[in-house]
Amino acid sequence: MAQQGTTRALIVEDAVEIQEVVTALLRDEGFDVRTASDGERAVEMARAFEPDLVVLDLSLPGLDGIQVCQQIRTFSEAFILILTAKSDEVDKVVGLSVGADDYVTKPFSPRELIARVRVLFRRSRAPGVAAPAAPVERTFGDLVIDPEAREVTVAGKPVDLTRIEFELLDTLSASPRVAFSRRQLQEAVWGEDWYGDDHAIDVHVSNLRRKLEPEARTTRYIRTVRGVGYRMGEG
Repeated sequence: MAQQGTTRALIVEDAVEIQEVVTALLRDEGFDVRTASDGERAVEMARAFEPDLVVLDLSLPGLDGIQVCQQIRTFSEAFILILTAKSDEVDKVVGLSVGADDYVTKPFSPRELIARVRVLFRRSRAPGVAAPAAPVERTFGDLVIDPEAREVTVAGKPVDLTRIEFELLDTLSASPRVAFSRRQLQEAVWGEDWYGDDHAIDVHVSNLRRKLEPEARTTRYIRTVRGVGYRMGEG
């Protein structure tokens, strides 16, 4: 059992040498760490251990990393950081599309891995962007966002968002007339030290749009601003 108040991490990796390195790094950061070497065991441990962070290799025996990510996302809001080969661009995009928050490519440096983990747990707003004090709820047509409760509804129905998806929506909706560049959104959600690229922002925004408007052919709530990035729509 994890000590009360300790941040918990589950490492899902079948390569023993990588598992040991990541375990040592996260323990040095103060995490209570558990490990799993295959997909089925990973899902079981995620349910029992209730980690705050899952470091997930995509190439696993049994259930692969994509399937593991999908299953964990049905019951957990843990940050999911996927590990993937540098050449597997498709895997990065697919991993993010099924609920992962970020990715690190192999081979990775310990410094990069820890930097990614730290920014997942530290949120800062883009410079000059501040949420209004009132009203508490923000309404865009049928879309209602409650930042304090971290709840989102569309036409009265709750929408289940990951933490990264909520942070993106929170940032955009706090300043609805602002067109945010991808870099501004990266800094607002992950912080200035984030190593990622535009793919992650675009995939997370795509996931967010799909959840807010699953049947829509056009997007009302999050608009693309050509040559800039994204802003909130009127709904």
